Amino acid sequence: MIKYNLKCENDHEFESWFSNSEEFEKLKKKNLLECIFCSTKKITKSIMAPMISNLKNKGEDIDWFYKERKNERIKLLELRKYIENNFEHVSDNFSKKVREVYYDKKSKKAIYGKTTPQEREELAEEGINLLSVPWVNKDN
Repeated sequence: MIKYNLKCENDHEFESWFSNSEEFEKLKKKNLLECIFCSTKKITKSIMAPMISNLKNKGEDIDWFYKERKNERIKLLELRKYIENNFEHVSDNFSKKVREVYYDKKSKKAIYGKTTPQEREELAEEGINLLSVPWVNKDN
């Protein structure tokens, strides 16, 4: 896994993990990367500084890392709760249902569910923009 600092055309900066450097390029070429703030698809890698630590501050680095992960988890759980309370769950029928909503302009509604990578790619090719949300398990 590799983490990149990313930047969109509107100067929003955010981080994302990829299985390897080729994966970033592949997703960018297919226009599947999206700014988490404004949804633009014009994304570039920004300058990264390596996280270097020595034995003296190793404990502090680890504490900071776990504290940040805990805060991110709390925010993702809050987002999950909001989605569950305000969106219709369509489960594995997401691709079919999102097309119904997209092409029938009268029935706009918020939905959530699951797609495969291939389905996401097909939807993107049709011009249907999606937001992928990490679905954090409530129990962990």
